[in-house]
Amino acid sequence: MIEKQPSTPLDQWTAIWLKHQRSLGRSYDGEQWILEHLWGFLVANNNTDLDQAGFDLWCNSFRHLSATTRRGRQLAVRKFCRFRQRTEPGCFVPDPLYFARLIPYRRPVIVEPEQVARLLSAADKLAATANSPLLPAVMRMAVILLYTAGLRRGELVRLTLDDVEARTGLLRIRASKFHKSRLVPLSPDASDAVRVYLRQRLVAPFDPAASAPLLCCGSRGHHGYTGAGLGDAINRLFVVADVKDSEGRRPRVHDMRHTFAVQALIRWYRDGADVQSNLPRLAMFMGHVSIMSTAHYLHFVPTMRELASDRFEAAFGDVVAQAAP
Repeated sequence: MIEKQPSTPLDQWTAIWLKHQRSLGRSYDGEQWILEHLWGFLVANNNTDLDQAGFDLWCNSFRHLSATTRRGRQLAVRKFCRFRQRTEPGCFVPDPLYFARLIPYRRPVIVEPEQVARLLSAADKLAATANSPLLPAVMRMAVILLYTAGLRRGELVRLTLDDVEARTGLLRIRASKFHKSRLVPLSPDASDAVRVYLRQRLVAPFDPAASAPLLCCGSRGHHGYTGAGLGDAINRLFVVADVKDSEGRRPRVHDMRHTFAVQALIRWYRDGADVQSNLPRLAMFMGHVSIMSTAHYLHFVPTMRELASDRFEAAFGDVVAQAAP
């Protein structure tokens, strides 16, 4: 992180913008980091304000990052500049026409139940380390919660001991995406797994404080995983358990959330449930504003196609047969 000089006009505008956004109930911590990084870069290059040349140089400094990350940073700066433009019409506002282009959407890898079983077996065989004495138990717990509760990676690493009601099998997800909080009930098997994990997690020398991370690392369990750190560990588990699809693609951590949604639909079809009436419940469970967001996670995999076809045949097969020539 480049150190920046205080009390520049850019700093003052940043403070004003962040205060405005946070008054609306938004955190904007990520946007603050982006702007501070930009201002630090400009000062290091002897620029006192933002212009096209300085913006282009800054964008070039992180060209190694993904298109999604680069575009997100560029859009955050543009949003800030447009806010400033209301008072200073002549200030620079970057043109989104030249922002990073998003790459085509990558199809998720839906993890099959037998592959999840292999992941759990691989987690149990991991060797504990001095820096992570609970590594096998932590990785097993991570896989279970991702698969059975459909959590986002960030939601999982932010869970504290106080967010888990072991007796009732309930998770509290606090101020997640779009600043929404929710309660997530666990299945009986997942609840049992949480209680087994807590019997290891709550013994000395690990930190038993309510604010301590549920998934901890460090010799005394004072530290939680970062999203990147947990993601790397789970990605290694995918390799060890040889989890991939028919095309040979490895899943990403977020594909477990896609898997959760798909498996929910499959269970409904098998149970003869009303899928349409259950979709709003799935949206609420996953922390979505509407089922339109949830639809992004619903993929027509072969198993679901067969179940949907069987249901259609049971309901309307005789009608189709009568209409046949």
